Amino acid sequence: MADEPKVPLPNLEGGEAQVEAPPIAEPDGPVSRVAADLEAVFDVPVQVSAVLGRARMDIGDLLKLGPGTVLELDRKVGEAIDIYVNNRLVARGEVVLVEEKLGVTMTEIIKAER
Repeated sequence: MADEPKVPLPNLEGGEAQVEAPPIAEPDGPVSRVAADLEAVFDVPVQVSAVLGRARMDIGDLLKLGPGTVLELDRKVGEAIDIYVNNRLVARGEVVLVEEKLGVTMTEIIKAER
């Protein structure tokens, strides 16, 4: 127990609690990590897709579609939607309405199978 690193406790007196991340031991020695370390990846573009459902149809039928056409999807109302990041399934969620705009809230994170 004497070799365990001490985790700093939040200051509960006055104001907001602030906790520093404990140092992460690496081969070169302990290094402190913060959110600013991720700044290099903040501008990396990713494609996020929320799939409500799927439908199969012939190209001829697809070309006949117009405004107001209703398509039957393979999912039911209230069923979870799939959330993909760069064409990889990462989560499931629900469609929500936020200030007259549609959004997606994640309800389940999918663990990657390696």
